[in-house]
This record gives sequence, structure tokens and C-alpha cells, in this order.
Amino acid sequence: MGNNVSAAKPKVGGAIYVAPAGTSLPTDATTALANTFKALGYISEEGLVNSNEMSSTDIKAWGGDEVLNIDQGRSDSFKYTLIEALNVEVLKQVYGSANVTGTALSSGVTVKAKAALELPEQVVVAEMVLKGGILKRIVIPAGKVTAVGDVTYSDTNAIGYETTLKAFPDSSGFTHYEYIKEPSTSGSPT
Repeated sequence: MGNNVSAAKPKVGGAIYVAPAGTSLPTDATTALANTFKALGYISEEGLVNSNEMSSTDIKAWGGDEVLNIDQGRSDSFKYTLIEALNVEVLKQVYGSANVTGTALSSGVTVKAKAALELPEQVVVAEMVLKGGILKRIVIPAGKVTAVGDVTYSDTNAIGYETTLKAFPDSSGFTHYEYIKEPSTSGSPT
């Protein structure tokens, strides 16, 4: 009953990691990420949402009969809310690396919000644990933040940056990869 049904929890230590474009991509669910990947920490309880939008055009003949459907492509995007408002890597993700100076709160961090901001493409990895400890890793070879939602400062909720990430095709035409593997019996890598 429901052996293939699962839910997802973030992997211990974080769920979303980013690295500069061109970083070597992981090709499985378990190999440790290179040091170039930076953790974006906790995301909100809504988790990670992947939207796949397919579009097509219907061609009709005279008289109204549909005679052809032309595929116009597919859009692949991800949405998550970053809630570690004091994480310098999160601030760089939202405002751009060039607009965040300082590396530690003890010595001070400055954020400059810019009206015209184009964030670079980057490698993005999401790691999660499914039912039974099964590991899942989503690898986005060319992801770009295309929208950040409203930021609310209140005493009843965590400050969060609702982030929309567009996944662009890599040189093979794929927008993201998913790797799934049962845990090792000699110890859990989580």
C-alpha cells in the first residue's frame, strides 16, 4: 500500500545550495558537494515548488476543426522562501554579490538595493530526504533568480525572501536533473 508514495524533508544542514555558473555538476544523489557550493540555509515550511508549464498552439481548419497542435516549449521554474535573513549568502542571492559587502555580522554587512538588477545564472542544487531515508538531489545547471517577493518585517513571522528561480537549458537541452538513491546500509550520509 503506497510503497511509491513519499513526502520530502530538507536534508540535514540545508536544502538549497548555489555555486557560480560553470561549476562541475553533481551526477548522483550522494556524492558530497564541492566547497564552491554555498548553503542558503533554512527555507520556509512551504518547501520547494517546481512549476512546469507547457505551452502549445492549436491550428484549426476552415470550419473550426482542430487539425494540428504545435508544441511551443516548456518553462521550468522553482520557488522557495529563504528565511535566514542574517545569512550573507542569502543576501547575495537576493541583492547580488556585488551589492553585499562584509562577511560577518560582528564586523558589519552592508546591502545596497538596486533598482535595475540582473542576477547571474548559477548552479543550484536542492537536497532532500524522502520516505525511508531515500535521498533526492535536484541539480539545476543554469538557474537564475527572476523574482523576489515582498519582504515583510514583523514580530510574528520570520523575515523571508520568496524567490523564483528560472531553470534554463544546459548544452544538452535539459533544465534540471533529478537523482534518487536509497541510503547506504553502512551508515547514512544525511
